[in-house]
Amino acid sequence: MRLLVFLFLIVSIVFVFMPLASEQGRKGGDAAFGTRKFEDYERPLACRSCHVDIYEQWAQSMMAQAYTHHWDEIEYFELTVPHAQNVPEMAGKEAGCNGCHTPIAFLAGQAVPPRPEEGTRANEGVSCDICHTIVARTGDPSFNYNYVSEPGRTKYGNRAGVESPHHKTQYLEFMRSADFCGTCHNEKSPFGVWVKSTQLEWKEGPYAKQNVPCQVCHMPQAPGRNATTAATEHPDVAQHLFHGAHDPSKVRGSIEMRMHPSYREAEPGDQVVISVQLFNGKCGHMVPSGSAEERQLWLHVTATDSEGRSYHLPVDRKGFEGEEHTITSNESAYQDMAVMVGDPDFEGLPRDALPEGDRIFCLPYFDPQGRRTVAQWNTASLGPDYRIGPRETKIETYTWTVPDDIPLGIVTVRAELKYRRLVKSVADYLKVPADETESILVNDAETWFEVLD
Repeated sequence: MRLLVFLFLIVSIVFVFMPLASEQGRKGGDAAFGTRKFEDYERPLACRSCHVDIYEQWAQSMMAQAYTHHWDEIEYFELTVPHAQNVPEMAGKEAGCNGCHTPIAFLAGQAVPPRPEEGTRANEGVSCDICHTIVARTGDPSFNYNYVSEPGRTKYGNRAGVESPHHKTQYLEFMRSADFCGTCHNEKSPFGVWVKSTQLEWKEGPYAKQNVPCQVCHMPQAPGRNATTAATEHPDVAQHLFHGAHDPSKVRGSIEMRMHPSYREAEPGDQVVISVQLFNGKCGHMVPSGSAEERQLWLHVTATDSEGRSYHLPVDRKGFEGEEHTITSNESAYQDMAVMVGDPDFEGLPRDALPEGDRIFCLPYFDPQGRRTVAQWNTASLGPDYRIGPRETKIETYTWTVPDDIPLGIVTVRAELKYRRLVKSVADYLKVPADETESILVNDAETWFEVLD
């Protein structure tokens, strides 16, 4: 009896730690480059024959567009590849991008896959058979595509006892964990800097403590059948929506806002302090997260007097080190692009390409020369992390001296929190389609005070 109990405990321990223990003899990260063939993996359309809804959801997501999305293509072929080819210290770094943007091409050994217009299998991006053949990760934490992919007839999922006429299925606890997501949503630059840390941000926050992993928000559950061949309906089928930074519906309302003035009545020449409270009550990671080197989230505050004249209010400084990087400025930046674009006369671009004086919630990235960069692979250091954490409230103040010539009456003060996925000056220079720099209104708030004689 004791022997049976001992054997049961051993088997249980092996099962629990399988995602790490099984990495012995298996390869993940850079070691997995070129270890597979394209034909080892099913095409997504093959999966669609049974998983119609799941396929159509995936096809609309950035998972499917991870290699073909216009900005990703431009950044890769116009900046990353030439940088790696022209700077000896960057040689070979161009292959690593594909470990997450087109894993099949990476595993098949394509350092630089063909451009999307050529219609190769690299265009499949993060396909069904990639995620559903991952069995483990190499090391802890998850980062830099350190997943272990074991393609074959067995597909791994989050439900036990499921049968398929096309393949074998096996339950894998690892797939239900945030560590699974972290293999691509955490990244270290060649300089050892965490340039992507979405899963690590989650791990340090309140949602990890409550066991609410990434999948709860980005793969919400709904009743249904996970395949046309499914014998029964389940109450909790994971929807493969992967809503994130490229989905306006996900971005809007992610930060809640309120504001108020220090006085409801003021005279010309008085100082009125406007306080704005911003609360991240929905996102389990920092906002913005992921590609923080290029994301922009800024707070723009204006006052409008009783005759309709508008006044831009600059944010009050708090005095912390590096704060200048968290207040919008159009000083020259991104000079490291010169070597990437092959233009020795390139002197940089406006840093934020926004009205100056607004608070911008950001994590500045710096190249080896200490200059601002949007190239995560060329990031050697970081500035102050002034983003909005999960369940964090930030308060910004705007001290305004009421103009002497302002007309009497109600002054309306409006705050707008806006977001865009890419710095417009960079996008314009590289001819990125306009939708990448579309400003999305995350939230807004209004308050008022009255000017009396």
